[in-house]
Amino acid sequence: MRTIQTSSSLAARGSILLLSSVFVFTCANHARAGGMHDLPATAPTPFYGSFGLGQENNSSAQNVSLPEPSRLESTVSPEMLGDLMMIHQRYLAAIEAYQRAPHDSAIIWNKLGIAYQHLYALDIAKLQYEKALSLNPKYPEALNNLGTVYYGQQNYHKAEAFYLKAIKLKPASASFYSNLGTAYFSDHNYKRGMQAYRKAFSIDPQVFIGDPLERVAEMGPIEEQVTLNYALARLYAEAGMVDAAIHYLRQAFMVGFNDNKKLMTDSGFAALRKTAQFRQLMTEENVKDGNTETSLVVRGQAPPK
Repeated sequence: MRTIQTSSSLAARGSILLLSSVFVFTCANHARAGGMHDLPATAPTPFYGSFGLGQENNSSAQNVSLPEPSRLESTVSPEMLGDLMMIHQRYLAAIEAYQRAPHDSAIIWNKLGIAYQHLYALDIAKLQYEKALSLNPKYPEALNNLGTVYYGQQNYHKAEAFYLKAIKLKPASASFYSNLGTAYFSDHNYKRGMQAYRKAFSIDPQVFIGDPLERVAEMGPIEEQVTLNYALARLYAEAGMVDAAIHYLRQAFMVGFNDNKKLMTDSGFAALRKTAQFRQLMTEENVKDGNTETSLVVRGQAPPK
């Protein structure tokens, strides 16, 4: 648990924030009901150590033919139309559709907030979440999402407070714990951050991968990106999920991690160090070209045994 176009709205932090809305689970059903069987399911995408990448792109969704909103208005409700526009990352069209939906629905106001937040309009998104909560004060998803806004504004204590309120109402939500952990990390409370991450992972090991529609990432300081990616790599290494651990460890290297001594003595990576994937990684220098990872064998050192 990506957002926007003015420097004042784009907080300079390194994180991934998970937004909460039911449209992530209902859009595919709406599309099939409308005969649009070519719409792809919203499959998880790599985490990309996304403490620092910009808005995620779902190229498969963007390439699918979608009729113009005006052609769908007579066949689907404004909410369904907005959901379809969100799948295709047409956030302005989604906003226009949701604004035609009933204004007495907390769910609609929450979805409006998410659409604005994907445009990095944090102040406007905040107003939508507050309106949702005025209609339903015990709406955990809106509480979580309002927390992401405060996080984006670097008000970590207030973000933590809203995440905790959401968790109290919905304690089995991995994404809420993930966001809480990210806020703790950004506040340099690494112990609590790791505890929250472990709780999120115990509920859902895929939480840090997630769906691109749910995720908003923000730029952050290099040291924060390194810390967060290293922590995620360690978490997955301890769980025996080698590919995910290598991915996040590679991201840590790409943003500046260079403490090989720490890596080679950290007990959390003991099993990972025995794998061929780890040995290959340690012979590579990872560089980042845009949003693409490439690996070049340049170190010339023997891989660890």
